Amino acid sequence: MAKLLFPTPHRSSRFLRWLAGSFFLTATVTAHAQQLTSYVDPLIGTGGHGHVFIGANVPFGAVQLGPQNIFKGWDWCSGYHYSDSLITGFSHTHLSGTGASDLGDVLIMPYTGSLKTDKGQQKAPHQGYLSRFSHQREVAKPGYYAVTLDDYGIRAELTSTERVGMHHYTFPATSPPAHVIIDLKEGIDDKAVDTYIEQVDPQTFVGYRFSKGWAPDRRVYFAIKSSVPVPAFAVYDEAKLLTGKKGQGLAIKGVFTFAKAPASLQLKVGISPVSSQNALANIQAELPGWDFAKVQQAATAKWNQELGKVTIETKDPVARRIFYTALYHAWFAPALFNDANRDYRGTDKKVYPKAPFQNYTTFSLWDTYRTEQSLFTLAQPERVNDMMQSMLAIGRQQGKLPIWPLMGSETNCMVGYSAVPALAEAYLKGTPGLNGRELLVQMKTSSTRDDQGVQYVKTLGFIPADKESESVAKAMEYAIDDWSIAQVAKKLGEKADYENYSKRAKYYQKYFDPHTRFMRGLTTEGKFQLPFDPIQSIHRQNNYTEGNAWQYTWLVPHDVPGLIKLFGSDAAFTQKLDSLFIVQGSLGESASPDISGLIGMYAHGNEPGHATTYLYAYAGQQWKTAEKVRQVLHEMYLDKPDGISGNEDCGQMSAWYILSALGFYPVSPSSGAYVLGSPMVDKATIQLPQGKSFVVDVQNNGPQNIYIQSAKLNGKPYPNSYLLHRDIVAGGTLQLMMGPQPNRTFGAAAANRPLEVYK
Repeated sequence: MAKLLFPTPHRSSRFLRWLAGSFFLTATVTAHAQQLTSYVDPLIGTGGHGHVFIGANVPFGAVQLGPQNIFKGWDWCSGYHYSDSLITGFSHTHLSGTGASDLGDVLIMPYTGSLKTDKGQQKAPHQGYLSRFSHQREVAKPGYYAVTLDDYGIRAELTSTERVGMHHYTFPATSPPAHVIIDLKEGIDDKAVDTYIEQVDPQTFVGYRFSKGWAPDRRVYFAIKSSVPVPAFAVYDEAKLLTGKKGQGLAIKGVFTFAKAPASLQLKVGISPVSSQNALANIQAELPGWDFAKVQQAATAKWNQELGKVTIETKDPVARRIFYTALYHAWFAPALFNDANRDYRGTDKKVYPKAPFQNYTTFSLWDTYRTEQSLFTLAQPERVNDMMQSMLAIGRQQGKLPIWPLMGSETNCMVGYSAVPALAEAYLKGTPGLNGRELLVQMKTSSTRDDQGVQYVKTLGFIPADKESESVAKAMEYAIDDWSIAQVAKKLGEKADYENYSKRAKYYQKYFDPHTRFMRGLTTEGKFQLPFDPIQSIHRQNNYTEGNAWQYTWLVPHDVPGLIKLFGSDAAFTQKLDSLFIVQGSLGESASPDISGLIGMYAHGNEPGHATTYLYAYAGQQWKTAEKVRQVLHEMYLDKPDGISGNEDCGQMSAWYILSALGFYPVSPSSGAYVLGSPMVDKATIQLPQGKSFVVDVQNNGPQNIYIQSAKLNGKPYPNSYLLHRDIVAGGTLQLMMGPQPNRTFGAAAANRPLEVYK
C-alpha cells in the first residue's frame, strides 16, 4: 500500500477540543442542518497529493478566495500546500484536487513597512511582500478562512458569495505605513499575457487579467470596492512606476498606500468572464453592503443547505468528519462561469448575453464521469440540466464536446470523450430539459473525429500502439463512451447508430491477451506488442494513461459480463481479480505519481480503478466487494491533511467515498444501476425533489460487521446485489442487515447479479 505521510502535530489540540465537545452529543445523533458545517475539516487533502483548495467559497461558486504559496511544483496545483509556511497573498480563483496547475487570479496582499512590488523568494522572503504564517493562527471553515500574517501582525479574514470575494484586514494598533498590493502578474504556474488596472474613484478599481497556462487563453475581469477611500494609489509594471491612475502591461500591479494604517479595511472583489462592468454589477447584485459577519453567515447557511442534501448517522466521529468533508469537497466543482445577469464568455471567446441556463466550467470529466456526475443526479438534480447545457454549449462553440474545459478554454487534457457518459447518464436518467436528438448529434461528432486515435478506431477497429501513445487507455475509454452513445441511440429508436456503437463498444476485446490475461498494446499488424511488463509498462510502451496493465485490464464497466467471458469463467475472473490486490512489484522511477493509494497493484489514488472493487459482485461474490470496499474506505481516506490517497480531482475522490460510505456505487453510470458494497454509516438520508427521500438503514453495522447478510427494499426482501436509479429516486428505504461473516449466497444467483442491467 502506498505510504501516507501525516504532518499533523497542530491537530492534537484541535482534536482534544473537538473530543471534549463530542461528549455532549449522543453516539448516533442525526446531524441537523445548522450543525453540518461543524463536521467539515477543510484541511483534509491539503497535504500529500490531495491538491485540495482551501479558502472561502460557496457551493459551486465562481469565486474560490484563498491563500497562495510560492509555486514549488506538482503538489502546489491548488496554490497552497499544508507543508508550506509562506503566503504571497489571497487570490480569487483556484482549482481543487487537479493534477495540473492554473488560475490564482487577482492576487491581493496587505503588508506594512517599505513599499515592495515583488512577492519575494522562498529562501529570501523578506525581500518581498510575502509573509510567514502558522497553522496555529489559521482558521478554515466552509465559507470562511482566516490567518495571521506573522511578519506584519495583520489578521486577514475571507468570505465570499458566488461571484464576489470579501476581505477583512485588521492591522496592528501601531504599525508603519500600510499597503495593499493587487498583483496581476502572479498566478498559479501560468503566465500573464495582458493585465490592466484603473482607479475609477477613491474607492473603486477595475481591470482584467488575461493569461496563458494549462488553459491556453483565459480572461478574468474584476472590480474592487474599498470600504474606505484610498489616499494614495500607484500603478507599476513589474517594478517600474507608471504615471497616472491606470496601467496596462504584462506585469501590472496596483498598490494602495495608507500613511497611517486603518484599524480595519474591507475589500469586495467581483470577478466576471465578460467585463469589469459586469464584475461591478456582480458586487451590486450579490454583496451591496459591508457587513462581513452577515456575508459569512450567509455563506455558512448555503453550505449547511447543500451539505444537508445527504445526512448520515454514525457512531464513528472520524467517519462523520471524513464524510461531510468529502461532501464539502464534492460541491466545489463544476464552478459557475457567468455573471449575475447570466452573461458568459464561450470557448469561442464570444459573449453570450443572458443565457437561459447557468453556465458552468471546470469539468474534470475523465475523473468525474465515473462517480461524481452520478452523485449529482441523486443529490444535485436541480443543477444537472444546467451542467449538461453548459457542455452542449461548449460543443457547439468548439465543434466537439468538452474534454477538460477551464474558464472559457479547452485544455484537451486526458483521454476519451468523457462528456459523453456524463451526458448520456443525465439523459437516460430523465433529467428534464435535455434534447436527446441534439445529444446524439454532438456525441457522434466527438466520436468521429480524426485525432487522438479515433481515426484508427474508425478505420482499423483498434488503435495501434506504434502509431498512437496511450493507445490502450484511449481505446478502453472510447469503448465506454461508445456504449453510452449506443444507449442514447437505443432510447431514441436509432437502430443503425445503436448497432454501430454497440459494436464499437466491444472493441476493447481486441486488446485482451488470453495467455497473459491482460489488456495489451497492439501493433499496426494487430499483434501484441513486445516486450511486455504488466507492472512497468507505463514507461516502456506508454500504452496506458497514469496506470499499467494491472489497472487497465478491469476498465470495462460497460460490459463486465463480456470481460468475464474473456477470462473463461467466474472462477478465472475472480482469481485474477484477487491477484490484483496481492501482487507486488516496483512501478519504476519514471512511473506517474498518480499511481498512488496502492493495495497490491490496485491504485485507488487514480480514477481508472475506481469501479474495480465492485466487480466481484458480477461474478456472484458480493462479499469480496464488501471486504475490499471497506478496506479502501478505512485506509485511503483519513482525517489528516494528507488524508486523501491521490489527487482529489474536482470531487471524484470524495464522490467515491460518499457513495461507497452509503453502500452503493455506479460501476457503469449510464446503466442506471448501482452495485452494493459495504456501508460505513448506520443510516443515511438522501433528500430528493418533491419532498421525497431515500433512506439507507443499516442494522448491526460496525468495524467487524462488514458483510451484507440480507436486504429489504421498502419492506420487501431484496436479493439483488445492485440497486436501480429509478428505485432510489422514487423514494423509500433500503434496509441492510450486516454481520461479521460473509453470506456467500447474497447476490450470488445469476438473476441477482448486476449482469441483468446490461440486458
